[in-house]
Amino acid sequence: MTPDRRGFLRAAAGLAGGAAFAGTGCLIPRPDAARVPDARRAGVPAPDIEALLAQMTLDEKIGQMTQADRTALQDGTEINKSLLGSVLNGGDSLPIPNKPGVWADMTDAYQSQALSTRLGIPLLYGVDAVHGHNSVKGATIFPHNIALGCTRDPALVQAIARATAREVAATGIDWTFAPCVAVPRDERWGRTYEGFGETPELAASLGAAAVHGYQDATDGSAILACAKHFLGDGGTTHGKDQGDTRVTEEELYRIHLPGYAAAIQAGVATVMVSYSSVNGQPMHGSRPLITDLLKGELGFTGFVVTDWQAIDKMPGDYTHDVETAINAGIDMVMVPINFREFIRVLKMLVGAGRVPMARIDDAVRRILRQKARFRLWEKPFCDRALLPEIGSAAHRALARQAVRQSVVVLKNEGNVLPLRKDARVLVVGAKADDLGAQCGGWTVSWQGRHGDLTDGTNIRQGIAELIGKGQVDYAESVTDAGKADAVIVVVGEDPYAEGRGDRAHPVLADADRALVAAARKTGKPVVVVLLAGRPLVLGPALDDATAFVCAWLPGSEGGGVADVLFGVAPATGKLSCSWARDEADIPINTGDAKYDPLFPYGFGLTTTKA
Repeated sequence: MTPDRRGFLRAAAGLAGGAAFAGTGCLIPRPDAARVPDARRAGVPAPDIEALLAQMTLDEKIGQMTQADRTALQDGTEINKSLLGSVLNGGDSLPIPNKPGVWADMTDAYQSQALSTRLGIPLLYGVDAVHGHNSVKGATIFPHNIALGCTRDPALVQAIARATAREVAATGIDWTFAPCVAVPRDERWGRTYEGFGETPELAASLGAAAVHGYQDATDGSAILACAKHFLGDGGTTHGKDQGDTRVTEEELYRIHLPGYAAAIQAGVATVMVSYSSVNGQPMHGSRPLITDLLKGELGFTGFVVTDWQAIDKMPGDYTHDVETAINAGIDMVMVPINFREFIRVLKMLVGAGRVPMARIDDAVRRILRQKARFRLWEKPFCDRALLPEIGSAAHRALARQAVRQSVVVLKNEGNVLPLRKDARVLVVGAKADDLGAQCGGWTVSWQGRHGDLTDGTNIRQGIAELIGKGQVDYAESVTDAGKADAVIVVVGEDPYAEGRGDRAHPVLADADRALVAAARKTGKPVVVVLLAGRPLVLGPALDDATAFVCAWLPGSEGGGVADVLFGVAPATGKLSCSWARDEADIPINTGDAKYDPLFPYGFGLTTTKA
């Protein structure tokens, strides 16, 4: 390890909280190596991993390295027949009806198939619970990470991850593909909202806090966390999703590595590799970064998983790509649909000596150790006593608090905020009445969608519940403001996720600018609320507003936005990313040689309670 690299790793440990995050940070008991039980029964102690590995056939080992999507399973018996070690729910592969009890029945049925194999190795089930258990209708939806970065509050992030873990565990799922510790450096990237902000400090401190929240529990509700997407996904040229990150080694380690070093120090169980490349080298084939850096120098002892169908996206033929990826250090492969072909190809590669058996054993050992660490043998089925916690009042109160702390006030002319609770307001804009718009992507579907897609409170409802329905008028477009004391205009982005969310021109839409301009013509104070997964070039809308509030993508609890607008809670949020004046300034990040943002990193006006 070079001296410079050691310095980056030491700095990352400090960013994660120093002594507060020392050691593995995991409260989950290690398995007793002396016990080798009959694993075909439910509720047995974990086996000695080396003894179990010695019993396994090549087919059983490759099965442990294979993860299929539930849509590829006809009746679940494929888990038994193909000896699958893991199953996941993709963003749109949801059970019907989408109810918590149905999820629990589904995962328990799949687990039964795994336990009925010769060795009875329990199944590891994964899901993208990235801002709550967001695939399940009725679950609590927390603000996306870009908003949580504005809180600068690791304790809050840890509490959110703990609440999410309990909702996930209630449905029998053991593993979330979170936290995302990407450092978004270009707001044109459609995954900007998945990162905590543009600095490695936020990725390290809040990423480590999330790992502790997901994993640290002794009551059976701990789930595996997954730091993603290794490495440099937030730094691609022009913010292109799955693109190429062209950086020096110094920039790669200084900006993009600390989040992973901190997550590993916190005991993270898994790491997901990025679709993107580093200086032209696809990450899924990079042995220097996966094996030498991640597993070697960083000392990561968990297992490495691919992204969705990622090997298929590598250049070259499929057989060569499997060989390259496994030898690079990939331990589990997300082959959601064509898992049988992957199994066939990898078995052939081992037989031909192109993938060493030692590499297979290392991968399987890493996977089995995490299954033992998280007590999958002892507690293979879901704890249905946790089901009432899904969307519970306590979790929704926590989400509302997160909204309050993450809202950032960018402008407050004449201290118009907080508004009086006895004020009469005109609420304008379709997004004010749109729960889907305020939740954003990865909400009950991969890309998200408009409308009442789950349970929650939209912003219009939150305002009406706070100050009384009789004091709130609502219209999608600006009408006569009449007796209103102020006009609240809600604007912003439509829901999106990766790929489709890339925008060459991240600007506030012309229709939204026109809506704000029309509100200004009423002569009333205009309070603009922006729903967005990244900073947008605002144009004249900022000047037309009396007050301008960025609420990001607040999730299911729109009442938290109302709390800040009307002074139930003070505004305390500070920007987790720099805000460009115009498109010519993009990308812009704190520390740039030329740095002249509209609002700098860390900016945020403070309001008082009413």
